[in-house]
Amino acid sequence: MSAVRWGRGAAGFGRALWPAGSPGLLAEEGALGGVWSRKRSSTASPCEQDRRKDWGHAELLEVLKARVRQLQAEGVAEVTVKRVAVARAPEAGGAQPPRQAQAGAKGAAATLSSRWAQKLDSDQQLMEKRKQRLEGKLQERVEKGAWQKQLRLEPRLLSRKLASQLQHWEQGAPRSPWEEQLAQLLQEAPHRLSSEAAAAPADRGPESRLEGQRQRLLSFFECCLLTGHLPLAHHVLVTHHSKSQQQRLLTLSMYNMVMLGWARQGSFKELTYVFFMLKDAGLAPDLQSYAAALQCMGRLDQDAGTIRRCLKQMAQDGLQLQGLFTAVPLSAEERAELLRAVRKAKPTFTPPRLPVPPPQVNTSPLLREIYAKDPAVSYPRLHLSLKELQGLFQQQLRVEMATTITVESVEKVPLLTKEVLHARKTLAGLRTRWRTALYRELQETKESEAHAAREGRLSLFPYLCLLSEKEIVRVLLQTLQALPAQGESLLFLAHELGLRVFKRKQLRNEVQELEQRYSKYLHLLASDTQVAEPCLPRQHWEALGVPEAPHEQPWPMSVVVQLGKQLAEVLVRAAQMPSSLAAPRSPGTLIPVLYHVYSFRSFRQIGILKPHPAFTQLLETAAERTLTFESTDVPMLCPPLPWTSPHSGAFLLSPTKMMRSVEGSQQHQLLLERCPPAELHGALDALTQLGNCAWRVNGRVLDLVLELFTDKGCPRLGVPAPPSEAPRPPEGRQAPKRCLLPEVSPAEKAEMRRELARRLKVAREMQSLRADALYRLSLAQHLRHRVFWLPHNMDFRGRTYPCSPHFNHLGSDLARALLEFAQGRPLGPHGLNWLKIHLVNLTGLKKRESLQARRDYADELMEDILDSADRPMTDGSCNGLQHYAALGRDSVGAASVNLLPSDLPQDVYSEVAAQVEVFRRQDAEQGVQVAQVLEGFISRKVVKQTVMTVVYGVTRYGGRLQIEKRLREIHDFPQDFVWEASHYLVRQVFNSLQEMFSGTRSIQRWLTESARLISHTGSAVEWVTPLGIPIIQPYHRDSKVMIKGGLQSLTFSSSVDTSQKPNTLKQKNGFPPNFIHSLDSSHMMLTALHCYRRGLSTGAPHCCRRKGLTFVSVHDCFWTHAADVAVMNQVCREQFVRLHSQPILHNLSRFLIERFCSDPRTSKSIWVSRLTDTLLSVPKTGTFNLEQVKHSTYFFS
Repeated sequence: MSAVRWGRGAAGFGRALWPAGSPGLLAEEGALGGVWSRKRSSTASPCEQDRRKDWGHAELLEVLKARVRQLQAEGVAEVTVKRVAVARAPEAGGAQPPRQAQAGAKGAAATLSSRWAQKLDSDQQLMEKRKQRLEGKLQERVEKGAWQKQLRLEPRLLSRKLASQLQHWEQGAPRSPWEEQLAQLLQEAPHRLSSEAAAAPADRGPESRLEGQRQRLLSFFECCLLTGHLPLAHHVLVTHHSKSQQQRLLTLSMYNMVMLGWARQGSFKELTYVFFMLKDAGLAPDLQSYAAALQCMGRLDQDAGTIRRCLKQMAQDGLQLQGLFTAVPLSAEERAELLRAVRKAKPTFTPPRLPVPPPQVNTSPLLREIYAKDPAVSYPRLHLSLKELQGLFQQQLRVEMATTITVESVEKVPLLTKEVLHARKTLAGLRTRWRTALYRELQETKESEAHAAREGRLSLFPYLCLLSEKEIVRVLLQTLQALPAQGESLLFLAHELGLRVFKRKQLRNEVQELEQRYSKYLHLLASDTQVAEPCLPRQHWEALGVPEAPHEQPWPMSVVVQLGKQLAEVLVRAAQMPSSLAAPRSPGTLIPVLYHVYSFRSFRQIGILKPHPAFTQLLETAAERTLTFESTDVPMLCPPLPWTSPHSGAFLLSPTKMMRSVEGSQQHQLLLERCPPAELHGALDALTQLGNCAWRVNGRVLDLVLELFTDKGCPRLGVPAPPSEAPRPPEGRQAPKRCLLPEVSPAEKAEMRRELARRLKVAREMQSLRADALYRLSLAQHLRHRVFWLPHNMDFRGRTYPCSPHFNHLGSDLARALLEFAQGRPLGPHGLNWLKIHLVNLTGLKKRESLQARRDYADELMEDILDSADRPMTDGSCNGLQHYAALGRDSVGAASVNLLPSDLPQDVYSEVAAQVEVFRRQDAEQGVQVAQVLEGFISRKVVKQTVMTVVYGVTRYGGRLQIEKRLREIHDFPQDFVWEASHYLVRQVFNSLQEMFSGTRSIQRWLTESARLISHTGSAVEWVTPLGIPIIQPYHRDSKVMIKGGLQSLTFSSSVDTSQKPNTLKQKNGFPPNFIHSLDSSHMMLTALHCYRRGLSTGAPHCCRRKGLTFVSVHDCFWTHAADVAVMNQVCREQFVRLHSQPILHNLSRFLIERFCSDPRTSKSIWVSRLTDTLLSVPKTGTFNLEQVKHSTYFFS
């Protein structure tokens, strides 16, 4: 075995930055300090001990070799010795074994000699491994000093006075301790830059433009500290500080971060350097700065005088000593060192106990019953015991610590022919070769990036050190395995690879403490335990004294993409295969597995990484039946952690954000962080409630679907067909190669290209659907006999989603059919009736019939459906229009969407279609040709999608495309009139809605105009939901980001850059639907929380009172057990009325005026003046009585 060679260039300076060793024995990155920690009980250094031990083994090995030669000479046994590439030890003589030994004697002597040979071979290999490790350690120690010398620690100061003081103190260092210098610096150094340096910031420009660069710099420092490269962080800080244009990027938090790193090491000289730079930048130290300095003094056990002067200066700066222990986040060890220093100066000082904040209570009138102490209700328990739940916790913990999970694919098992076995063997050999090549490429890349970092540039070096090389190699090989045959865009791959590194670096190592607290938390949920005081999961978790998890700052998108691009290029360079796999008669040269090509998609040229067809064929032949998923992409095997803050909840170790957003965007998270915690309790508890529902796989449905899936699929039933059923390229006169013939006309060529493009599009869609179904069904098979949970979070509008993207209840009917509640309930007296109604609802045949008629219809078909069992699911009647009708108290609109009681359900889609038909008949009588052509073709189906999406902001253009698609599906409709007819119909649909929902349209226009004016003031639209969730629309003008070099320069647009002006079009078009979505989400959360409460109250049926209601939702579709539908129906109506009883529009108007119109600096702006006038003109409401909703049978039906 030969040692892994270091990359060329840079004179190997970067070797000291990471452990050496063979690929199979790699150390974790950034662990340099631990390698060289000295053992106190030994008189020799670790290096000397290792050297003596290895040289001793070398001498023993030579003795064994000599004994083998002696045995051969005596004829006792002849030994065959394999040649092993072992480096000769110093002063170890002796001849090498012969290349080939003669045939040995048989019997026991031969067996003995064979064992000797095996022992010799094993010892030689072990010796080689140990020697490589020793040489790596020696080389690392030698070069580490050289690396440190190349990194600059002494700052270059812009202030002449400070520079002079620094030079004087450095020259007088032996007589002036660094601690005293720091104390004098705090007292004497100016809090502002000198006049010479202060002139530089005059042309700095808007601070917002620098935010992206600051985020990148901050993430670089963070990664340096995480990976143990503090000198590198200091070096880059010095480099930026020494240049006035770069210094403006530095913030106090960056200086503090580096200071804290030195404080943890007890390096006071370097810490003082940072203080000099901080003062030179015109920044005043804060509590974190003083905490770092005092912590360092505590570690060094310095005299009390310097500490007293430091504390005195801190007081003069207006900072309280108690704040060091209450306002600064410290570990227990850091807190102890800080206290040690303070007590040097103040022996009697007692740190204040961390204040236990009084329990904060949400004061929203909508949630008063939820948080009322009287009557106290117990949280519904699971059907599992404490021991069972603890076992499930251990399983989930192992999954998250592994970061990935591998499951068996449900693809049809191939016959293990010689061809399949040979392909699998070939793949295994290639992967072994690729691992070695990837290690080498990674090391060379690190060396190159380390060289860039030494020059003071923000290189990728610390990011590449976040994960071990072994883990990065595993990620890259998984990426290669999953690459589709048609390839993937380089930008997409770069983004995905960068995100995978970021997500893995977030794993927290608090397993033991988490295990203890989670076990206590389970007492609230287990079937065989009790808690002292009834409470919600969040309240119980907080009562356990669980510390708040540190908030993880996201990386800028440019860093994510650049890191991923670098890793993708490493994969391209390393992954090679013999040319004989592509052409059997070709010479045995190596060719790339991945090719970089350009292609046009949507009239844009993009770079694509495409696998070699021979590699794709090899994968298909091998037919390996495994799939690998991220641990956060699959359901949890134990109840999720309760949501307690915007960044704490769901998975055990993997940080998850309460509000999902585009990577790199921070505006939503910052808004949530500034929000008072109690105002988020409703959202936090609703998300926890949704995630605590236990699920299991419906095995009978899964078996049926798998039978179809492994055959040829069944698209009619939602089971995608395999790629073999995809349309093939045209043949004959439509064959693509005919485009090259001169006799083919341009029109024919264009038609050929369109037909080919259509078939390729269908093939790609089929492959995508097939892959999605493969993931879902494979996970379902993996979880077939298990109970699992689906943790939830929400989007920026408050709409909730399961965190698991591949297997959940938000997908198609197929996805929902695979799931059932893990805890069943008896049907009770009315459950069977609700099952009948639900079954008929799924057919869509009795939409306008009464509930009794639907039950009767089910009874007629009972013989055919007795073996059918499905979950009851209720659905709102065009839910968006219901909210609009309630907001405007619109009686006509309310009647159309079932807010008013009636004997039969109203169907708004049919009513709109009828109104459109009235308009069409009138126009046809006037001789309008398109109206005459449309006779008999206007139906509910044609207008439904447009009516449904008008409330969510669809434009006339989008509505026309929807209607065009429906018309093309009608075979009898003359296709020549599709374009003209779709234009006509979308206009009539909008006119019908205006006539039927006048209040709705006026509210929409008010919201749209308000958003347009807010955008013109330079701000994004914000509002707060009735449950207190702060919302901001993330629509800004695109900012172009370019990453140069490598395979290609990547350019991508980002619409989440808050330094850019708002996108007015998206802001105004998005506000009405997003506002309605936020109301829809508020109604769902209120229903979820009150179902829990109602199911446990004394007024509920006994079966519900005992265990509470199981409740989950798909936006405006609510699920529960059949026995509990009546209770859920009542709660759903009550909470809709309570929600809209609030002055929602007036509250919105007051909030927007205070947020955007109250700044005196902008009050004279014409846009602000117009905005104020618009916001004060709240649309007038009608006379509809909301209480009638409680008696509407078909409100949710």
